[in-house]
Amino acid sequence: MQTLLAQIHLPEQWKPTEKYTDEQIVNMFLTTCSRSPYTMRNYRNAIAKFRRFIGDKSLQDVTWREIEVYKIGLLEGLLSHANKPQAPATVAIHIAPLRSLYKWGSDPNIGMFKHNPTTCIRIPKIPVNSKNHYLTKAEVLRLFEQLKQQGLRDYVIGVTLVLLGIRVSELVSIQWNHFHTDPEGASMWLTIRGKGDKEREVKVPHMLWTLLQAYDATKPGPSGPEDKLFPLSVRIVEKIIKKAREQCGMEKKATPHWLRHTNATLALLRGASLQQVQESLGHTHINTTQRYLHTVQQIKKAAPDYVEDCFKDSL
Repeated sequence: MQTLLAQIHLPEQWKPTEKYTDEQIVNMFLTTCSRSPYTMRNYRNAIAKFRRFIGDKSLQDVTWREIEVYKIGLLEGLLSHANKPQAPATVAIHIAPLRSLYKWGSDPNIGMFKHNPTTCIRIPKIPVNSKNHYLTKAEVLRLFEQLKQQGLRDYVIGVTLVLLGIRVSELVSIQWNHFHTDPEGASMWLTIRGKGDKEREVKVPHMLWTLLQAYDATKPGPSGPEDKLFPLSVRIVEKIIKKAREQCGMEKKATPHWLRHTNATLALLRGASLQQVQESLGHTHINTTQRYLHTVQQIKKAAPDYVEDCFKDSL
């Protein structure tokens, strides 16, 4: 066995050793993660930030105390350049990669860590403040008009985000070969690779497919199957939406993710089922999709409206 193992060419971090360095452990963890490149980059950055915090201490020697102090430092702003306290959601984003790392490494079959120091760490409660993060139909049309003035590419990006409800990281990953027709050739579908590297199929409305083809026709040469629709970074797309929002005088701080919320809200208002929206958005749990019901219920007829009906002829 040892002779055969010696003949196999393994990456440096996989070669047997008495003790792995922190760098080797992190590399092995990231190698085994089934997540998008965007998430992997965030995981690497979050783990690197924690390693800077613990200084010379090894990841293998970390206890719950270091992680708890790190969490408190994030909450109180002691670990930011501007000494600005971090929101609970931001703290959760910093702690989640550490939880994944230690859960993976403390598995008996992995054996990198003797214990998991994150099991007793509690994340601050994250308020659900996105239920009103949607645009009305009139606001969407205003945004579209401004995006159209910025250029066809920006307009197509906005329409794609609203009609498909995809994440901005998913948008910038779309290639032309991700599109395909159904067995009867009646409609176009798009294969999306979302969080956790999970694939889902999203139906492409005919209007959007026509617009995408028109946009592609404006390019100098024909697009290849593996060419990206929008070879841009997430940050650039965010700037495109921000510019349009500001130029059209919109008070709402709309972002690409707001357009995802808008998609879900409008779909439910128009009669889509929770399951349809869940599948389209790629939510793992139906509870995540159910949050949009609160917004829809507020928009639709509420309890006071029914009471008003009782007195319409009397008041």
